[in-house]
Amino acid sequence: MIRATFFQRDPLTCARELIGAELIWGRCAGKIVETEAYFAENDEACHTFSRPSARDFIKQNNAGAAYIYFSYGAHWMLNVLVKGREDGFVLIRALEPVRGVELMKKRRRLKNDVRICSGPGKLTQALDITQRHHKMDLCGDARHCFVSSQKNAEVVADARIGISRSAHHPWRFTLRGSKFVSRPAKL
Repeated sequence: MIRATFFQRDPLTCARELIGAELIWGRCAGKIVETEAYFAENDEACHTFSRPSARDFIKQNNAGAAYIYFSYGAHWMLNVLVKGREDGFVLIRALEPVRGVELMKKRRRLKNDVRICSGPGKLTQALDITQRHHKMDLCGDARHCFVSSQKNAEVVADARIGISRSAHHPWRFTLRGSKFVSRPAKL
């Protein structure tokens, strides 16, 4: 299990190094194939730029806490809090399903394994992640945690997607060649 010390660094390092790790969520699990980093300071795309509640969340919670929010009135988003030299969040954007695949398919009403978790809203729907998981410690419960990979993942950095401000930063990370990402990286 990845401990809180992993998330006591900067968001870029954490986002890159989560690629290839496994996210365990109850009876389901998947290999992380896409993440994005967000910095609490000077990042217009981060919630801390315009939401005092996000700044309060950072002050009141430990590294490794789940930051869940509802995006555009349509989807829950799973982020993990990073508190190091620079605070911020890592958005978990896509998974390659590895366990509980039939349950994830049922929740998503899909038959295609590739599209089950190929975006942050799809991922939370497949895993049944909602506001009730906000502030959950993702570093102390084996039922809801990250597990590091034994292999070094080949990671590709690309511009963030799905945002309009500060989108040019190459802070989106994907597993090279993965067909489970939300959108292929521009190489």
